[in-house]
Order: sequence, then C-alpha cells, then structure tokens
Amino acid sequence: MASRRQKAVDDGEQSLIGSPSAAGGDLPDQDASTPGFVYVLAFFSALGGFLFGYDTGVVSGAMLLLKEEMNLNALWQELLVSSTVGAAALSALSGGSLNGWLGRRVCILLASFIFGVGGVILSLAPDKVVLLVGRVTVGLGIGIASMTVPVYIAEVSPPHKRGQLVTINSLFITGGQFIASVIDGAFSYMSHDGWRYMLGLSVVPAVLQFVGFLFLPESPRWLLLKGRSQEARQALTRIRGGRNVDEEYDSIRTCIEEEENEPGGGGLVILRIFNHGPTRRALIVGCGLQMFQQLAGINTVMYYSATILQMAGVRDVKRAIWLTAATSATNFVFTLVGIWLVERVGRRKLTLGSLLGTGLSLTVLAVGFLLSAQFSPPTTLHPFDAQNSSCRLYGSCEFCMLDPDCGFCYRENSSRVFDSSCVPVSQASTDHAAWGRCLNQTEETKSPMWAYNYCPTSYSWLVLTGLILYLAFFAPGMGTMPWTVNSEIYPLWARSTGNACSAGVNWIFNVLVSLTFLHVAQYLTYYGAFFMYSGLVALGLLFVLGCLPETQGLQLEDVENLFTGPLCSCGASSSTHNHVQYTRVNGSNYLPSDNDASDVE
Repeated sequence: MASRRQKAVDDGEQSLIGSPSAAGGDLPDQDASTPGFVYVLAFFSALGGFLFGYDTGVVSGAMLLLKEEMNLNALWQELLVSSTVGAAALSALSGGSLNGWLGRRVCILLASFIFGVGGVILSLAPDKVVLLVGRVTVGLGIGIASMTVPVYIAEVSPPHKRGQLVTINSLFITGGQFIASVIDGAFSYMSHDGWRYMLGLSVVPAVLQFVGFLFLPESPRWLLLKGRSQEARQALTRIRGGRNVDEEYDSIRTCIEEEENEPGGGGLVILRIFNHGPTRRALIVGCGLQMFQQLAGINTVMYYSATILQMAGVRDVKRAIWLTAATSATNFVFTLVGIWLVERVGRRKLTLGSLLGTGLSLTVLAVGFLLSAQFSPPTTLHPFDAQNSSCRLYGSCEFCMLDPDCGFCYRENSSRVFDSSCVPVSQASTDHAAWGRCLNQTEETKSPMWAYNYCPTSYSWLVLTGLILYLAFFAPGMGTMPWTVNSEIYPLWARSTGNACSAGVNWIFNVLVSLTFLHVAQYLTYYGAFFMYSGLVALGLLFVLGCLPETQGLQLEDVENLFTGPLCSCGASSSTHNHVQYTRVNGSNYLPSDNDASDVE
C-alpha cells in the first residue's frame, strides 16, 4: 500500500508540473495519442442520446396526425407524450442499481433492445391503448440509456477528452431531434398511417446500437469494482489502442481500493452520498440543473413545437411540421456552438448566459401570443346550436381556441377576417366542425376556413422568432451543461448513483411540464404559460449564480474540493477556482473531514 501511496504522490507532482495551464505544449500530443477506438465507443454510446432526441422530436409531428386519425383529446395527447417520460423517470432512477449489478455495457444493450421492441409496438399499434403501451416501453429504454451513456463515455474516455466526448452525447440528442423533424415532414404527405413510419423508424438506430455493443468492451472500472482484474486490463488495453496501460490501470485500482477502505465506505451508495457533505452538495447542484433544464420548458417546445406554431396561426399541418424541422436544426447547430464554447468560456459562464437569453426569448414568445390574443378576431356570427354548447358564448377566437371542444369557422380576405363563428368540433375528427358550414371542408377558395387549436393572426412571425431565439440560447448552455456537469462533479464511487438520481429528476420534471402544458395553457392562456416559464428561468438563473462552481481546467479528482464549503458559497468562490490548481495529497481525494467546511478556500 505504501508503494501505491508513493506512486500517487509522484503522479500528483507530475500533474502539477504538466498541468494544462503550465504545459500547454503537451496538449497536442495528448490529442494525437487518442486512439480511434475511443471515438467508436463514443459514437455507439451516443446513439442512446440519438434515440432520446429522436423520440422527443418525432412525437411533435406524429401528434398532429394522431389527434386527427385517432380523435385524441387533450388528455390523451398529454398521456401519449408524458407516459414515455414517466416510464423514463422510473427506469432512470433504477438505472444506478442496474449499472452496479449488470454493468454499463449490458445496460446499454438492454436499453436498445427495449427501445427496439417499443418501436415495433408503435408502428403496429391498432388503437390508442396499444399506442400508449408502446410509448411506455420506449420510455423504459430511454431512461436506462439517459443515465448509463454519460457514465460509460466518462469512464472509457481519456481525461483530456472526457468533457468533449460526454458533450457529444448532447449533440446526438439534438441531432436525433432534427432527423425526427425531417422524418415527420417527409411522412406528413401520406394520407393515412404516416405516424406509423415516424414512430417505427426509431427501431433502426436501436438495432444499430445493439449490434455495435455486442462487440464493444465493458467499462474497465466496473470490471475492477467486481474484482475481474484480468478482464479489466484487457478491456483497458483494447480501449487505449494496445498501448501500455499499467499506469492508468494501477491508478484506477488504487482509487478503488482507497474508496473501499474509506471509513463509512460500506452500505447503500445513496446513503453514503447523503452522509458525505461534498457529494451531497454536488448531488443538489446536479439535480437542480436537471430540474431547471425542464422547468425552462425545453421539452414543451420540442414535444409541442408543431402545435405551438399552429397556435400562432400557421394553418397548414405540413408547413407547421417543416417549420418544426427549422427549430430542430437551430437546436442542433447551437449545440455545436456549445461544444466549441465549453472549454473556452467555462461551464458556469456558459450556463448563466444561456439562462439569461432563454428567459428573454421566452418573453418574446409570450409577447407574440399576447399580441395574437389582444388582436384576436371577434365572432360575428352566432348560429343556432341545438346542443346548447358553451362555444356560442365566446366573443372572440382567443377564448374559443382555449376550449378543446370548440373550433373557429371563418372567412378571410387579404386584410381581415369576417363571417366568423365559434362552433363545436366534430367528435370523429378535429379537422372539421360537428355541424354547419365548416362540417365538409373543401379546397375551394370561397369555402369557409376551419381553425382548431389556433387563431388566424399576423403575429406568427414573432412566435417563430421567439422559438428560434429560445433554442439558440438554450442549446449551447442549458441543453448540454446539466449532463456534462453531472458527469464531472461526483467522485468515482458515487458517479453511477449520482447520475441516476439527476437523470431521474430530469425525467420527473419532464413529466410534470409535458403533462400539464396544454391544461396550463387553457387556464393561464398561452402567453400566461410562457410568462410562467420565463419566471422559472429567472429562479434557475439565481440558483446557478449562487450554487454552480466552475469545473473548467480541473482534474476529476479535484472537482470534489469545490463542494467542501457551504452550498451557497459555490458560485461566489468560482472565480478563485479558476486560478487554483488542486492536487491530491497522499493519493487521496478525500479531505480529513468530509462533512465540515474545510480550510480549502
């Protein structure tokens, strides 16, 4: 043990001499020595992120077709969206235990298999109940993948590439959303069952990931944790391209042995996290970031983007779907910007700037809907309603639109809307009225127009601008940093469980936001809902300002030291951490008193 301790001291001294700030000339050599196999591992792993993104993006366009073909009301639309994220929340929370029991590789294989089965069920679903079963099945696979993939990539990546490769998983998420929106646009021209292809094509990347991981190695660290030393060395040698791995292998083994010998090292990992001050604070920060990522409304925008555009007055379903593709492309491009900025600006500044811009763009979205409501066309005709429905009571399109049982029937010319009425929607399909002049829709220019879930407005350009600005600000920071930061801030013994907890929080709030959006919009109006999201972003800005330290330039072993002080001091001391290089003393990354605010300033 003494020789290992001395070796750790030598390693610490060497890291001081060859730190990035002092030996910038070594970085190109590090980049040049990165084996290509690491990128293969990252690609097949990040396909889990692609599946996550594809499902998020594809349901937006598919829902426009499903609600017409299956006559889905607001509750069923929300169920089909939120059932997936609800199942993902449960499987993500259980993913920590599964990772410890089965290993990272097997969990990713399991996730891709479950997702593939769910895709088959969705493509063949005869009714909305089976469709719901398929959505739940897909969610179980996504949840396991969402917490396992960042952990696996972090554990197999060389230290100087870890941050970049983990962030690539976020790039694949946005790439999946973009591809999904293009698929939505392509199949929106089918007269029937186009949604089956939209949802069913998710089987392709799931099968690709499953087949790929049949030939890829397990995480060497997990193998060492299970005492399978020979397999761990073979896996590490393969990942590092056949190079000598003795030093890295010994370092991992020493770290594991020290964790096992640490006082209080036994028992449930989650209880150790709660009892260990720095890790507990890190978990609060990690879960807080994931919570505010969802409370900023990102998956409301992605799940319902096509519907939001219709609400803003984009009438044609196909046009709304293709405009959704434009928003997904914006998300993808600005995620690339985030990968470029993360090591130049730092995690903390990038997140703060992202939140500030996100709040402002949500305000633009809200103002767009507010102006649409203020100048909503009035109802000028009040036809006799034998059913005595509430639709006849509404004096404008705005209030008519907020009632899911009503639609707006009108004529228009180049300058105004006229001969307008609010009438009940057909129970068979929302694309026409239950009775009256909008019952049988034709393509003739003189026939009245039917609007369900939106109003004719001249302010749709403002809503589209707000959407694009929102994604441009959200994607580089809040879109990527919660996942990147969570892969960095936990010590090795808590990394799997910490990521499972934070991913579970992400999915739980994903459920909360997606399940309530349409109902919140009905009670607060659409502009009220987006003003509410803007206020939640302001709270997130205060949280990050006070609690998120800067981890840029620090070794993973040193990040824990950022959380040794009181939680609210993290942000205040981040400027100091930018200029301090922490070192491991005697090979240990634990301070003498883990739960006290130590003398690390």
